[in-house]
Amino acid sequence: MEPEPHPVADALAYLAGEWTVRRELSDRMSGGSGRFTGRAEFREDGGDDAGGAREEDHGAGEGGAWLHVEEGVLEWGGTHRAAGRTLRLVPEPDGTARVFFADGRPFHDLDLRDGRWTAPHHCGADYYEGRFTVVSPDEWRLRWTVRGPAKEQTLDSVYRRAGS
Repeated sequence: MEPEPHPVADALAYLAGEWTVRRELSDRMSGGSGRFTGRAEFREDGGDDAGGAREEDHGAGEGGAWLHVEEGVLEWGGTHRAAGRTLRLVPEPDGTARVFFADGRPFHDLDLRDGRWTAPHHCGADYYEGRFTVVSPDEWRLRWTVRGPAKEQTLDSVYRRAGS
C-alpha cells in the first residue's frame, strides 16, 4: 500500500540539504538485482563543479539553478563500485522545477505540490517513468520503471533527510 502523499509548496525548498539514499534495482530481463546506498545533496549551483549547461541556458530566474548530487556504492552481480550522478534543477515561480542532466539535456519536470508526481522521459527506444511520492517532511520515494526493446527495469529509491 502506498503512503499518503505529503503536499509540498516549493519542491527545491523541500529538497534542500542532505539525504540518505537506498535504492533497490531489478532487471527483469536478466533476472539481476542490486542496490545503491549513498547520500544525495540538493544545493544551489555555485557554477563550479557540475559542468554542462549553466542556469542562463535554461532561463533560470532570480533563484538560479540547483544541483542534485548523488554519491555512493552500487552493489550488482557480487561486485561493489563507486557510483554517482549529478542533475541540474531550475526553479519555476510556482514552486515546481525543470530537471536537466548535467550536460544540459532536458530530463523531466518536477511538481510536488500534491505530494505526488509522475515524470515521463523518452530516451531513444526506451521509456522511463518516474513516480515521486513525498511521505513526510523528512522522507520521499521515487520509483523509476524502465521499458524498452532491451530493458525492463525497476529502480525503487527511498530518500531520508540526513540526521532525521
